[in-house]
Amino acid sequence: MSPSYRDLFVTAADGLRLYARDYAPEARLAWPIVGLPGLARTSADFHDLAEILSQDPSRPRRFLSLDYRGRGQSEWDQDWRNYDVKVEMTDTLQVLAAAGIDKAIFIGTSRGGLITMALGAARPERIAGVILNDVGPVLEADGLKRIRSYVGKLPTPRTIDEAADILRRQSGIHFSRYTHEQWTKMARATWREGGDGFVLNYDPNLMMPLEGLDLEAPLPDLWPLFEAIKPFPVLAIRGENSDLLTAQTLRMMKERHPDLTPITVPDQGHAPSLDGDLIQSIKDFIARIDARG
Repeated sequence: MSPSYRDLFVTAADGLRLYARDYAPEARLAWPIVGLPGLARTSADFHDLAEILSQDPSRPRRFLSLDYRGRGQSEWDQDWRNYDVKVEMTDTLQVLAAAGIDKAIFIGTSRGGLITMALGAARPERIAGVILNDVGPVLEADGLKRIRSYVGKLPTPRTIDEAADILRRQSGIHFSRYTHEQWTKMARATWREGGDGFVLNYDPNLMMPLEGLDLEAPLPDLWPLFEAIKPFPVLAIRGENSDLLTAQTLRMMKERHPDLTPITVPDQGHAPSLDGDLIQSIKDFIARIDARG
């Protein structure tokens, strides 16, 4: 069976090779979607959503999802300091240029949401709408501490079932209703099979910028970045059990943004899977943007 997407390889400004999945690249009658994953995640996280949107019988839609440098099929950077939101935003623009996408609806999970807000400040003309998945202008230190505790530090599994168990032990309290199938799916996107068994699907040095954060001190104020996306309709998704985005922050986002739709996903933490009932919510939100032209 042939894949539902084509592989897109792009050379970054500094020569690094970047990768993206391009679903329905021929679709031109609706706003394309750009999927930006979390810190240590890849384009695969958007696969189910991308297939549904790109194969919609009434309105097929192009969907481009990225592997940032150091993740998935993109090359690792020899300088970990380049694992940075600004650099990754520049890479994103490079991929969009290569794909011929001038303007799109952006779906940003966690790190991807920060990149999307940065794009709103730097290149607002590229944005038609924004979906933020469990991220906002206030990042909770507890969530960052938890992320720092495991990025690049996960044990090496011998089997995919063992990999799923590792993730379940690490995050089960936040995803209490996840099935074994869902844990296995997440595991397949976290590790890949190498010559000597399973290896992480990202550069372990991704943790280096996190190690330099003083999480006991006040974190940077990201409200100015959030203000940059106020001209655009926003769908803000929060996991009920999230330790990175609080219910209070989500309420404040709604108060400050006149066209923000908040959704809380029950029994999930950071970050909710883009499946189940969320699919219809996303489709409805996108249709509203389409109607605006």
